[in-house]
Amino acid sequence: MTEANGTRRDPEAVSRFVEHFAAQLVEAGLPRMPARVFAALLASDSGALTSAELSEQLRISPAAVSGAVRYLAQVHMLSREREPGSRRERYRVHSDQWYESLTNREAILKRWEDALREGVTGLGADTPAGRRLAETLAFFEFVEREIAALMERWRVHREKTFGGT
Repeated sequence: MTEANGTRRDPEAVSRFVEHFAAQLVEAGLPRMPARVFAALLASDSGALTSAELSEQLRISPAAVSGAVRYLAQVHMLSREREPGSRRERYRVHSDQWYESLTNREAILKRWEDALREGVTGLGADTPAGRRLAETLAFFEFVEREIAALMERWRVHREKTFGGT
């Protein structure tokens, strides 16, 4: 396997990494095909592959690639780019992909918090269920504050360690 920059790589080693990391992502809750596509993109030196390249590398159908990239785009784990002068799209992961993905979870946490507040009000704060919902709400509010502080520390650390990449 030759990468876009001319580097020779052992396709078996790449495949082992992709399948092993994808299995870890599946264990954490990511669907199997999106996990494999994400791991393949992450393992490519360019961080970007076409549908045909993903299909060939992973030995999956173009339809499977399409469904996987649709999912990954929805959860902000990849971006789509048009190849200049072509109708083909390339799918790309960025070095800050984990940061972006985690940061985008804040909107989800806000919606959960809103729903929990309504639940506490509707069920009654003094009921066992209301107290359970209030504690869950407090947990998500705590997590949200901690994620914001963690992301700021990560930005500083990343800048020191990797520069402005």
